Amino acid sequence: MPTRKLEKVVSLKDIRVACRECSLIEICLPVGIGQSDLDRLDSIIDRKRPLPRGDHLFRIGDPFQCLYAVRSGSLKTYATSEDGQEQVMGFHLPGELIGLDAIAEGDHPLAAKALETTSICEIPFHDLESLGTQLPSLQHQLLRIMSKEIRDDEHNMVILGQKSAEERLASFLISLSNRFIRRGFSAHQFNLSMSRSDIGNYLGLALETVSRLFTRFQNEGLLRVDRKHIELIDRERLCVFSGARCSHGTPKQHSQHSQHRPSKDQ
Repeated sequence: MPTRKLEKVVSLKDIRVACRECSLIEICLPVGIGQSDLDRLDSIIDRKRPLPRGDHLFRIGDPFQCLYAVRSGSLKTYATSEDGQEQVMGFHLPGELIGLDAIAEGDHPLAAKALETTSICEIPFHDLESLGTQLPSLQHQLLRIMSKEIRDDEHNMVILGQKSAEERLASFLISLSNRFIRRGFSAHQFNLSMSRSDIGNYLGLALETVSRLFTRFQNEGLLRVDRKHIELIDRERLCVFSGARCSHGTPKQHSQHSQHRPSKDQ
């Protein structure tokens, strides 16, 4: 079967632009905020130097001071057991906020590690709270994001508690595909920045099971695997098989920065 024409997928480049010029404006904090208010929000955001692969954004127990928005790249969050074993809790893509779970207790219950070179927007929470009292639309957006976090956690509990190994992996791939669509990238082709081991840890599956399932899905014509590059050949059948909700849409027009190339980190 011929490979479909290479589509536009996730960029790994560090894009240092103001919020109003950012391609992620529709899915990050600024949704629904007017131009003048957006400039006020932009003034409190600190855009740090890119985080190299393997470096931590924060560690378990670090004091909570900021929320972080992923600008480019990706991270994983994880907990550790008493014997030092990692439990992967989530993977975070461009446009997503990290650190919301630290608001309640004032320190981070999880660690966040870059899976590839990752650009971060740092948002001081004290300044964000103060600005939120003046901008109801910003406050509403933050509550909406928190609600989505709760919903996603509930969905993950269903996946881990009720689905078979095959359905878990299919659901995971469709979830990534849906998230890429929302960012204006390809629904069918993307790179997995996380390792097979991390995927298995997150889904409660052994590494050998994850590898076997990728091979099985490829043999059944559902997808094509080339190292970390995934092409969903029959996305509709994967959606039906997983029982997951399938988003549909076409990639938005991005600049040449949006062309994905495998990086040295991969």
